[in-house]
Amino acid sequence: MARKTEPVLKFVPLGGLEEIGRNMMFFEYDDEIIIIDVGLQFPEEETPGIDYIIPNTEYLEGKKDNIKGIIITHAHYDHIGALPYLLGKLGNPLIYTTRLTKEIIMKRQEDFPNAPKPNFEIVKEGDGLRISEHFSAGFFAVTHNIPDTIGIILQTPAGKIVHPGEYKFDYDREGKPRGLDIWKKIGKKDILVMLQDSTNAEVPGFSMSERVVEKTLEEIFKKSEGRIIVGTFASLLDRIYEIIKIAQKLGRVVALSGYSMRNNIEISRNLGYMKIEKGVIIPLDTIHKYRDNKLLILCTGAQGEPNASLMRIANGEHKQIKVKSSDAIVFSSSIIPGNERSVQILKDNLTRQGAKIYHSKMVDIHSSGHAPQEEIKEVIRMVKPKFYIPIHGYYFMRHTNAQLAKEVGIPAEHIALADNGNVVEITENSIRVSSETVPAYYVMVDGLGIGDVGDVVLRDRRVLAEEGMVVVIATLDRDTGRLLKNPDIISRGFIYLRENQDMLDEIRKRIRGLIDRIPRHQPLAADYLKSLIRDQIGEFLYNKTQRRPMILPVVIEV
Repeated sequence: MARKTEPVLKFVPLGGLEEIGRNMMFFEYDDEIIIIDVGLQFPEEETPGIDYIIPNTEYLEGKKDNIKGIIITHAHYDHIGALPYLLGKLGNPLIYTTRLTKEIIMKRQEDFPNAPKPNFEIVKEGDGLRISEHFSAGFFAVTHNIPDTIGIILQTPAGKIVHPGEYKFDYDREGKPRGLDIWKKIGKKDILVMLQDSTNAEVPGFSMSERVVEKTLEEIFKKSEGRIIVGTFASLLDRIYEIIKIAQKLGRVVALSGYSMRNNIEISRNLGYMKIEKGVIIPLDTIHKYRDNKLLILCTGAQGEPNASLMRIANGEHKQIKVKSSDAIVFSSSIIPGNERSVQILKDNLTRQGAKIYHSKMVDIHSSGHAPQEEIKEVIRMVKPKFYIPIHGYYFMRHTNAQLAKEVGIPAEHIALADNGNVVEITENSIRVSSETVPAYYVMVDGLGIGDVGDVVLRDRRVLAEEGMVVVIATLDRDTGRLLKNPDIISRGFIYLRENQDMLDEIRKRIRGLIDRIPRHQPLAADYLKSLIRDQIGEFLYNKTQRRPMILPVVIEV
């Protein structure tokens, strides 16, 4: 008698496992697929001119009829940001999420009139529902730094999978963790696999309590005699609400600068997550009517984004806000890896103008929304999973997360350390990273273009940014192939040619020599001539300067 084959569940991360951001993964069993999160990543210095980086959905696009739903854990852009770009490609499946997350998704969708209108089923903590023949889901609340964040218990043919979203412990006034009962209840459900965020797996100890952050912010606000300008993420709604409440307590009005900041606060107020007295929030264009010591401004741009409010303030480009030496400027957020230099330049610029800067390395004004080491270990102990998959973060973060799991008793062979695009096969008795892979390379969003910026384009942009370019224009007689005039040379970002006349003359001399060596009886081959100019002028300039500008030959036949 043939032995019955164990059901094999596939887990595939499409993003988020080799970076911070771009979080997206799916589970597949037979002809059914469940997706969790559809996020974007902000560009780094290595991707010049790119707006966003989103997951590659090539594999899913070929199976969009099999997609039974998308579950969104919370409303941060690294979990929802790619939805407008990818929903249509995925067949516009039903989205399961909470009320606040839905409203933030819908508000952002207004900026994409040609994208399909999302369809939602609203869920809340304690809900359970059947999504398809093979998949059911239960939802539980977790503490993050945005309300309505959920974790998921996914019932599959192989067993129960826990995806806790992103969380940290919440602490009461006495410093005791709250809300641990849910983890203990989950631990009684015979969990097969636990997925766990690795963002803070390198950070020892426990989370800083938000009570500490609130106390520190209030102390800073009390001693500030001028305006207070707070830069933070527009999605850190719990922190934003606390800042508004402190301002209200101290008799300051609050002005909002930043499109997403205004939208998110409006949504939170409409849903009842923020209860703010009338008159506390004022229009930004009325700040001149208030004394500086009665004013707090909440703005976006604490990551040094070029077009965000705080950078425009620092550069003197903001219409309503100019830096004053009496200003206290508070950076109440962590720095996304890759943004360190931009944030440093921003702080330098503000400091040069006399503002007093506060940031999290100086005082306790930010607590991460991601569990550090001791909280990760405590949750593993309570949930007691059979298998374990570190997710979210660079390889070192995930490897460190795996080591934490080993410390609390998860055997090494029960831990799957996967990369983006790997296929993890799960049965009730085994877990392994298979040899199968799916496409998971970066998809770039550049203006209206999605995925049309590849490695070659990025390489060209990097060369232009780092080395500059030299344009060589040769005007030739169509019949004789001879030069009709001296070649024109244009340099951008390389050298200032007017101050390098000797080099300019040498470039022209070499181009004339190239053209003179072409036999007169030979028809003019413009592409061949361009190639010669590109190679030989490029080599000459490198020998002279040790730099490799982009050489752009232009051949005009008259």
